Amino acid sequence: MKQKRKSISYSKWGYIFILPFFVCFFIFSFIPLVDTVRYSFFEYYRSGLKDIGPNFVGLENYGSLIKSDMIKYAGNTLVLWIIGFIPQIVIALLLAAWFVDARLKIHGVQFFKVVIYLPNLIMASAFAMLFFTMFSTNGPINSILMSRGLIDSQIDFMGSVLGTRSLVGLMNFLMWFGNTTIMLMAAIMGISPDIFEASEIDGCNSVRRFFYITLPLIRPILAYTLITSIIGGLQMFDVPQILTNGQGNPDRTSMTLIMFLNSHLKSNNYGMAGALSVYLFLVSGFLCFLVYRMTNNEDMDSSKAAAKKAKGRRK
Repeated sequence: MKQKRKSISYSKWGYIFILPFFVCFFIFSFIPLVDTVRYSFFEYYRSGLKDIGPNFVGLENYGSLIKSDMIKYAGNTLVLWIIGFIPQIVIALLLAAWFVDARLKIHGVQFFKVVIYLPNLIMASAFAMLFFTMFSTNGPINSILMSRGLIDSQIDFMGSVLGTRSLVGLMNFLMWFGNTTIMLMAAIMGISPDIFEASEIDGCNSVRRFFYITLPLIRPILAYTLITSIIGGLQMFDVPQILTNGQGNPDRTSMTLIMFLNSHLKSNNYGMAGALSVYLFLVSGFLCFLVYRMTNNEDMDSSKAAAKKAKGRRK
């Protein structure tokens, strides 16, 4: 009689190796997330030495946030994100196109990659402290401008709305444009050189080639960059927090949503903090879904148009 061979299953080892991740995710991420949503429906805060709650109040925390200055702080967050993101994506696209273009024959591309990526390695808190020192009233920027005779008196950069918002946007731009440039360079390098050669033979200039070939083909990476930037913009905290000492000055025009959330956490108002966290989650999810649908619909429309064109040629 033939002996039956025992089949050895190795699939269990895959589950064993990924088990630690799911255990850590469940303990440190999923349980706090559920607690955050749960606290958003309760009145739970500290008054002096006395803890109030948790008392179930339903959607009262959400209504109180709508009536508060949350909308104003959402507008501040949007303005600060736009100031930092638009220069970031424009400069990153230009640098990526220049560095990848073989006809320019730029020397030392690897060196420039390292240089533009270095600000991304600096901690945001250290970056904010550096700018706070440089642009303070008695800082080196004012000293240089006065010694050159460009100004007669010291400029209070952080005493004006435009100055504070510009500094926050400049820091966000400097910290992240290098990372965006590297990703866009990788995306452009993934395009087949034959496409560029064919466009050059057909007489397509560099501007038309950039807008009609490069940009459409790197749209997935652009969508990824936009989604991650939206999430990062909604989570903007450390730079304005340190630059304005947590006050959002002047007149709270640089107060972001996460700074507002942090103020509730400092006052141990966990119910309001939980409701604001849920609002942030819903807004970020909606914006990311909107960006995804926009890019996905364009891909579907282009694929349908290509299919119709191919079908017409067959006929």
